Amino acid sequence: MEAGRPRRLTARRKFEVFLEAKKSPEKLGEVVRKYGLHVSDLRRIEATVQAAAVEALKARRKGRPREAGVSRPEYEALLRELQAKDQALAELMLEHALLKKSERSASKAGWMGSTSTGRDARR
Repeated sequence: MEAGRPRRLTARRKFEVFLEAKKSPEKLGEVVRKYGLHVSDLRRIEATVQAAAVEALKARRKGRPREAGVSRPEYEALLRELQAKDQALAELMLEHALLKKSERSASKAGWMGSTSTGRDARR
């Protein structure tokens, strides 16, 4: 990589820079020049790696990552959405039951016999 030219690094490359800098702290200047970074860039990468490591370690419980949670407002919004869907489903089920009942009543009364007004005639 060309020295002195700032470049956008991928997350993996930043981690490699971090590891290389930690492996040989006495050659810090060489590392930052090699990747076209400034020492402040390296310090920012180190802080990000440390914060991510702490969060990952906090999230681990009994060898398994903890489930990601949602915030209280997100939870309440999801709950409202679920209740609205439940209500809509209940209304549709009631409508379906009423339609089935009226269809059965109509067929018992002979309304849907072989006349052209029957359901099969509309097809």
